[in-house]
Amino acid sequence: MEEHYFYGTGRRKTAVARVRLLAGKGVIVINGTPYEELFTRIEYRKTITKPLIVTDSLNKYNVVANVTGGGSTGWAAAISHGIARALLQANEENKLKLRQSGLLTRDSRAKERKKAGLRKARKAPQYTKR
Repeated sequence: MEEHYFYGTGRRKTAVARVRLLAGKGVIVINGTPYEELFTRIEYRKTITKPLIVTDSLNKYNVVANVTGGGSTGWAAAISHGIARALLQANEENKLKLRQSGLLTRDSRAKERKKAGLRKARKAPQYTKR
């Protein structure tokens, strides 16, 4: 028997999350580990569960996510984005709620590249007149 699931890809900074929603009781597993073990900060947990709470589907789906690249903040936001996209695929009626909460918009902010002659992306060496 083949399992039916809804898929969504979420991105933030350099993190990419491939998220699958399966019918279940609300278990969230990230890279084979329960998300409570992986994310100890409450802000990250809230970020991850926000799309499920907004659409009242916290206990309807199990979430299985594979995340690569970036750090913990990027991971949490990428997973949230992926869950939101998967929920949209699961039920088109969720679109308005997710859109109003800003969960379908990809956060395009990323680290700016360093430029030649500068210390960082924009920080210039100290100017001395004399």
